[in-house]
Amino acid sequence: MDTIWVPEVDATLKPKYKAVVLAIRDAITSGALGQGDKLPPVRDLGWKLGMTPGTVARAYTILTDEGALVAEVGRGTFVAATKSEPLPIYADMEMDVIAHLTGGDNYDVNLFSPHLPNGGQTSLIRNLLTQIAQEPPSGFMHYPSRRGATAAREAMAHWLRDIDLGPVVEGDIVLSHGGQNAIMLIFQTILKGRRPVILVEELCYPGFRRVATALRADVVSVAMDGDGLCPDALAATAERYPEAQIICTSPEVHSPTCGFSPLARRREIVDVARRFDLQIVEDDCYRIGAAQAPAYRSIAPERGWYLTSLSKSITPALRLGCALGPRDRTAALHRAAEHGFFGLATPITDLAAVLLTHPQIDEVMERTRRSVGDYVKVAVNTLGGYDLRWREDVPFVWLNLPEGWRASAFCRAAETRGVRVRAAEEFAARHAQTPHAVRMAINAGVSLSSFEAAMARLRDLLDNPSDEIGV
Repeated sequence: MDTIWVPEVDATLKPKYKAVVLAIRDAITSGALGQGDKLPPVRDLGWKLGMTPGTVARAYTILTDEGALVAEVGRGTFVAATKSEPLPIYADMEMDVIAHLTGGDNYDVNLFSPHLPNGGQTSLIRNLLTQIAQEPPSGFMHYPSRRGATAAREAMAHWLRDIDLGPVVEGDIVLSHGGQNAIMLIFQTILKGRRPVILVEELCYPGFRRVATALRADVVSVAMDGDGLCPDALAATAERYPEAQIICTSPEVHSPTCGFSPLARRREIVDVARRFDLQIVEDDCYRIGAAQAPAYRSIAPERGWYLTSLSKSITPALRLGCALGPRDRTAALHRAAEHGFFGLATPITDLAAVLLTHPQIDEVMERTRRSVGDYVKVAVNTLGGYDLRWREDVPFVWLNLPEGWRASAFCRAAETRGVRVRAAEEFAARHAQTPHAVRMAINAGVSLSSFEAAMARLRDLLDNPSDEIGV
């Protein structure tokens, strides 16, 4: 039934949403709220308590996750019929992930792109979307706006808080449709002239080349070593191409090689960039563990650009990312987004505002990291006798093939055994000389036993090469 109940909230308790949670729990325990009672709408209760709707919505979400409340789209939020236990870590998974728990096995395993494990984000996002659908802070009838996305940018700043990006306030952050869109926005902001040149690592994320092609820019590769871009090679290339305007790099987690650029190397790259007036675009989309060194935006605030997304840490489904640039270029970066698509859909920014600051999100991400680590350990235990590069908190591994194997032949042979992997040439320029190596992404959409069986088939292929070798 409907209720006009208003909680007695302890005004001294901080943060405020916890006070609301405790008040509702006490009311349910005491019987002031009974099974099936309808709670006041978020906006109404927020007004009566002198709190923002977001504060009340967060309290409702926590209690819904616990099973104390149940949210019904179009009807409201009610006291649950029975008090249930908190949702299990892997509640409401897709069928392929359920196989991970039930022991179901797949023979065909696709290792092209990472498939994240579900550390609880599925249930969390579902519950938050239910709350937002009932009382969307941005409403249903308004265009996106910079002001309307303030809470989402504040949440993104909170999510980035452990990375040394230099000074960051919410106004510095430009929200994007994932990391690829963030690259586009940054390139659009920086590039000028009829035929600009973009410098990339000799093996790099293919999305850099795709955006450059869309913007009619030329791409030139720069030699790498174990620490990333080679400073001398970068200087020589910049001198040879005076039209060069951007260096693209992934110093924290290099895809595809799992490499890392230490601080000393980053400072050398900054010295070259200052000498040739190059902007540095840092792609940090693959990192799911702690950052190990300051970002270029911190080391060189006048030319450092940074981008990331939720795709490799929470879910790729939301297409939510962000871009940051030097302070004096922030307005232009915002304009690139607003002129291109006005802004993200308001339900997505409403979701981001609560998801990225939710009390459970750090635990969800930690469970995800641990699960990725379990798959990496399987790969290392099976293929570790070969030249395998890996990190426990990186959702792929890099295999340098034994002498005699060509990457293309290995990929074809692996596919006949039900395993799809990516050759090094897919990360290089068309006519580049590439190593005979493959990248294998972590696919937590299949059971650990399926993944282990796939690794075993690759090990058998390496141990017992057929006539396909070297073709």
